[in-house]
Amino acid sequence: MTKQEKVQFVIDTLEAFYPEIPIPLDHKDPYTLLIAVLMSAQSTDVRVNQITPLLFERADNPYDMIKLSVEEIREIIKPVGLSPMKSKGIHGLSHILIDKHNGEVPKTLEELEELPAVGHKTASVVISQAFGIPAFPVDTHIHRLMYRWNLSNGKNVVQTERDAKRLFPKEIWNDLHLQIIWYGREYSPARGWDLDKDIITKTIGRKTVINDYLKAKKTRS
Repeated sequence: MTKQEKVQFVIDTLEAFYPEIPIPLDHKDPYTLLIAVLMSAQSTDVRVNQITPLLFERADNPYDMIKLSVEEIREIIKPVGLSPMKSKGIHGLSHILIDKHNGEVPKTLEELEELPAVGHKTASVVISQAFGIPAFPVDTHIHRLMYRWNLSNGKNVVQTERDAKRLFPKEIWNDLHLQIIWYGREYSPARGWDLDKDIITKTIGRKTVINDYLKAKKTRS
């Protein structure tokens, strides 16, 4: 298979597996998405979706959020982890949205990345999911799978994002990055991985990855 054929195989398979793509984080507008994505750093979407309703009941917009103290926010979001940093970020960015952006979430990566606790990945998720602007946010699942599929060398997420954007058509980035995440969670996880269920890696996977998997399986048996 040529690289282009591999890319097409990935696109076709993911489209067949996930014709309807669920959005991982519950939200109702760009602001609640921004807060949810910020909270998801080093946490799970499931945990975040349990906590955001409690926070949004108190404050689901920047004007109400700044009425809460950093300590109050921290108390609510403690279960998602890294709460000292995240609560300061949420409070700080809410102030900036009011002062600089009329309470609205900006639509550019540059402006989003200027907000406290908002990195490139968070900004990319917000512009793609809230505004439909093409972006390719790379999380641990995408980073792992692009390496397993021999579509990126896996040195760092910056390189993985660059490779993904080069290989896949821009008009499908927003759907595709979510499809890869769901596929990674269900069929190609970091732990408890079963290659027989992972049709994409089984078909186009990096030889060294497959050989290491088979060796480890043999050792276990």
